Amino acid sequence: MKPFLLLICLLSSVAAVRGAEPVRPRVIVSTDIGGTDFDDFQSLVHLLVYSDAIDLEGMIASPWGTARDRKRHLLDLVDLYARDYPNLRTYSPRYPTPEHLRSISKQGGLDSADLRGFGARTEGSDWIISCAKRADDRPLWVLVWGGIDDLAQAVHDDPSIKAKLRVYFIGGPNKKWSTTAYDYLARDHRDLWIIEANSTYRGWFTGGDQAGELNNAAFVSAHVKGRGALGDYFVTIAPKIKMGDTPSLAYAMGANPEDPTKDSWGGHFVRAWDRPRRTFERAPAASDQVEIYSIVDVVYRPSGAAPAGAKATLVVEKQEFTGFQASDGAWHFLFSPKDARTFNYQITSNHPGLDGQTGAFTAVLPDPARAKTPSPNFPHWWTDDPDPRWREGNEQGAKTVSRWRAEFLRDFADRMLRCKLPRS
Repeated sequence: MKPFLLLICLLSSVAAVRGAEPVRPRVIVSTDIGGTDFDDFQSLVHLLVYSDAIDLEGMIASPWGTARDRKRHLLDLVDLYARDYPNLRTYSPRYPTPEHLRSISKQGGLDSADLRGFGARTEGSDWIISCAKRADDRPLWVLVWGGIDDLAQAVHDDPSIKAKLRVYFIGGPNKKWSTTAYDYLARDHRDLWIIEANSTYRGWFTGGDQAGELNNAAFVSAHVKGRGALGDYFVTIAPKIKMGDTPSLAYAMGANPEDPTKDSWGGHFVRAWDRPRRTFERAPAASDQVEIYSIVDVVYRPSGAAPAGAKATLVVEKQEFTGFQASDGAWHFLFSPKDARTFNYQITSNHPGLDGQTGAFTAVLPDPARAKTPSPNFPHWWTDDPDPRWREGNEQGAKTVSRWRAEFLRDFADRMLRCKLPRS
């Protein structure tokens, strides 16, 4: 029997049951829906057509740039789901009502955290705490598809919830937009149970069996387009598969989610080594190496008086990241490189001692041997398997997902048919 069975078989074979019902995962999704990437919309369509197989307890619109009121995107998707709900309901009475989905849609933080890594409580962070403290002996899976700020705020406000949480963080490019919140968790909450998937998730759309209808574009044309309101909406977002956040849900619904070393559609993982972080007290150069996906903290102590309302921004490849002034007057610029290559930066500021400063650093893949010495400081922290045999190019761990491509896409195709046709 294959390590990861089709979803229906999995749900019927889970050992722990309550009466005749298998134990269903409790799930909250935190998504940066409404940003520049389309994959969150696609992954939410996938989430909704599988929502009868989980106990979906929350959907949180997390911080992203200057976008505001992103909860409306969640509600728009629920409206589409409502059009397909009569058909979906014929397959399972477990599909949540549109009214329930609207009630669990929450707005998270509007801005990323400051240098502390936390700030003010949000509707989203309060909801995580409320769900975690319910009288339920099952763990609460928090699937983070964007910035990790609302989760950081929740564990800051009530650290007691950590024992109940299981976190699957789609890191990589998301981490660079929530460096301060991630840095806070890695610094002050090292006992958190978390899978940090910086590149494994890319196996959902990169590599694997891309033949025929399993091709990213061909699959959408053959198995998503025309499949109800949700299917037609999926196509308007993009005519090809990305769904980069979906591995987190596939993982939570798997046969052995408490053991990340086991194979699943959502990948397998290794115990984390000390979380890589590099501080530069000088302007770094291209010869300075940092680990890919690490936190890079470039510190400046400019001379001269700071102007009133001093602001500074780190500009990397036309993307802007806010700089923070610490209590000692030093300025910190945090960044997380998502590719193994050289990054150049420039600082723009109304502070003459900062404006125009430049530097560079080179991100490299970790030595695979690091996985053999997991850190005792991070007892429940998991990350991408660095073994070269599981890479797709430089994407560590991606093959631990892409190897199941035919199975998870065919299962998704069957699910999308539910939107179009009632059960006979």
